Amino acid sequence: MQTQTIDFQPPSETVASFLLPAAASIFADRADRFAALAVGHSLGDWLAFLGQLSLAQHAALQALPDLPLPAAATLDLARTHGMPPLAADQRPAVWRDVLHGIADRLRLHAPAAARGELDALLVASDDCLEAMADSLLAGEPKPGQGGRLPFVAAALQVVHTRLASQFDAGRLQPLDVHGVCPCCGSPPVASIVRLGAAINNLRYLHCSLCNTEWNVPRATCTACGTDRGVALQQLDGAHGAVRAETCDSCKSYLKIVYQEKDALVDPVADDLATLALDILVDEAGYQRAGPNLLLLGAHN
Repeated sequence: MQTQTIDFQPPSETVASFLLPAAASIFADRADRFAALAVGHSLGDWLAFLGQLSLAQHAALQALPDLPLPAAATLDLARTHGMPPLAADQRPAVWRDVLHGIADRLRLHAPAAARGELDALLVASDDCLEAMADSLLAGEPKPGQGGRLPFVAAALQVVHTRLASQFDAGRLQPLDVHGVCPCCGSPPVASIVRLGAAINNLRYLHCSLCNTEWNVPRATCTACGTDRGVALQQLDGAHGAVRAETCDSCKSYLKIVYQEKDALVDPVADDLATLALDILVDEAGYQRAGPNLLLLGAHN
């Protein structure tokens, strides 16, 4: 594992503080990325299946109509108190229908183990599904939920991405809680340094749930905000598109991906394709600052 000090480059004059998800393409693009990463990878079968899951998310999102947003008074209250306007725990019940659609689409072509989990989700009670969603969002998977949680996460991501895509980015603001999504209040999965006219070389945290992105300064820890003891780690021989940003102050880390190294990087897909980097950073004493919901609970 190679360690590098942080290289800081100033942002452009006009900073896009928040980027809402592109509902028409985000999951389709992620599916393409999973498929590309699967080729020749030691975890290729798993990554390819996650590509199929992303395609199922894309189909579900395209079929999902606009959803009711909170009332204006509720949004004003959230803004006044520095709370997320589309709080993750206020999920619409339609997410369960989305889950059933994803399970139906995937089950016939899923590996045997995954097929069993999908079949179980199709017959689970509403109360059971809601309990799984609660434990997933709390980061506390319960025994027996295991491999079902990534599919629950996939459905929740679809619904919250639809909600976020309908929101007015001009109404977003940083929250009182550091390092969480300004739209739904969830932790980030990774950060991405983007290319583009108004966002060139800017670093954005990417929400693990609703796919919203928000600008954060480079050379600072995304978990505690310090600019001391922050370093970049990467695997020996890696080309630098995916690195782990570690903080010696809070002993946390989160991955950062660079479009200048690979224009097609995806914060979710590239995170899961570089689990070897997680292992090395974990062994060095750092704890991950944000989850990848498509992995959470998969091995419990």
